[in-house]
Order: sequence, then structure tokens, then C-alpha cells
Amino acid sequence: MVDKIAILKYSHNSFEVIENGTYVICAVSGKKIPLENLNYWNVDLQEPYFSYLEANQKREKNK
Repeated sequence: MVDKIAILKYSHNSFEVIENGTYVICAVSGKKIPLENLNYWNVDLQEPYFSYLEANQKREKNK
């Protein structure tokens, strides 16, 4: 597959691919996240995060 951004719908324990691709972009750092490495996201904000560090930064910012 060509290196292309994917469009996803995030659920609590999984995500659904809306538009095929190979990666998404972290909402905090802007880093590419290959779909096979995507483990952190926010269902309410529908945002992916590169790691627990970025997810925590976003959570702290939104307190």
C-alpha cells in the first residue's frame, strides 16, 4: 500500500478505518503513527496520540 494518511473513527477499544491508509498524525506532536503501532487515542475528541506521553500532555492541557 502507498504511504497515505488514513481516516479513522475511534471507539473505546478499537478503531474503524473510514478511508484506507497506512498512518495517522498525532494530534499533539504531529508525528506519523503507522496504524499497526496506534495504541492511544481519545474517543471524545477523535484524536490519535503517538504515545502515552502525548496522550497525557493533552489530558493535562484539557483539565
